[in-house]
Amino acid sequence: MNFDFTPEQQQFSDALRRWVDKDYQFEQRMKVIRSDKGVSDDAWATLAELGMTALPIPEEQGGFNGTAVDMMVVMHELGRGLVVEPYFATMLGARFLALAGDRGELLEQVASGELKLACALAEKQSRYDLADIATSARRDGDRYVLNGAKTVVLHGAQAGQIIVSARSAGGQRDAEGISLFLVPAGTEGMTVREYRTLDGMRAADIEFGNVALPASALLGKEGLGWESLDAASDYGVALLCAEAVGVMEALNAATLEYLKTRQQFGVPIGKFQALQHRMADMFIHFEQARSMATLAAVKADSADAQERRRTVSAAKARIGQAARFIGQQAVQLHGGMGVTNELPAAHHFKRLSLIELTLGDTDHHLARFASQPGFRDAA
Repeated sequence: MNFDFTPEQQQFSDALRRWVDKDYQFEQRMKVIRSDKGVSDDAWATLAELGMTALPIPEEQGGFNGTAVDMMVVMHELGRGLVVEPYFATMLGARFLALAGDRGELLEQVASGELKLACALAEKQSRYDLADIATSARRDGDRYVLNGAKTVVLHGAQAGQIIVSARSAGGQRDAEGISLFLVPAGTEGMTVREYRTLDGMRAADIEFGNVALPASALLGKEGLGWESLDAASDYGVALLCAEAVGVMEALNAATLEYLKTRQQFGVPIGKFQALQHRMADMFIHFEQARSMATLAAVKADSADAQERRRTVSAAKARIGQAARFIGQQAVQLHGGMGVTNELPAAHHFKRLSLIELTLGDTDHHLARFASQPGFRDAA
């Protein structure tokens, strides 16, 4: 099998890498993080100009109809540059819109960079179970009324529209009875509390108090949102895996450079065989993670839901293990400097730690992988 990028994919990768290396260096990123907004309008405009916001959007809505493999190329470079813009949140939201259908106008706005999205899926009691939903959606004539709270909504305060999962029927943990809604920012009854996360991103806790929505806010069919929720979250996991590989690549490179320049007993510490062995182990973990991220991207668009779930969970679990190993080794090899905010290595490790906790950690995905049909028979 040929794992080389196509010319178009390589072009996207090269364009993004040039932009990151020139206009999104570590010092510039830190200025963005410390700003009141926490994001950069100029950076977002550049991503749109480069075609990144249009990449996964269907051609009918002005996009390039890119696959998850195409998106892997983009997420890898954004991870390498530790880009904190709301790209992941918007692309995950666009996936929900595409699966729902009949949202062409909004997808056109996403493609042009005009619209940013966020996905309010998690609740304080749910941990990683996206079907554990206490937020309710009650039908009231020709409208829906939302009540409940969502936590850690990535870039929830920067989004123009927010995809919200709510329960319209069934028990709190049932897959049946889940509905998805599109809620415009600033809707009456919605309270947004924004904060900065450990890795420099922005997130928000959102409360819905008798939020009235028109029937047109419903994405897909009432009570049948689980399939879209499951498929879109797997797509998001595949994107996160690709981003993590980009972060690990940059962290490995920074650690290797440090070993070449930091001297002890008159020689670079990279001359010590014990440290060379540790770098070799880091490289092996990175290569295994990259292979799994590629497999996850290939299967993220699969029509076979069982195969998609099995592959994506296997990738997230393996990449979580690799991220922890590489992050911990890099911090130790940098010494005390490895945990200071003045050094990019600390920020790489923080981002890897948050990716591990987003849309299911290693333990969650190991359990999900083992629960798939045929696992026990194969074992």
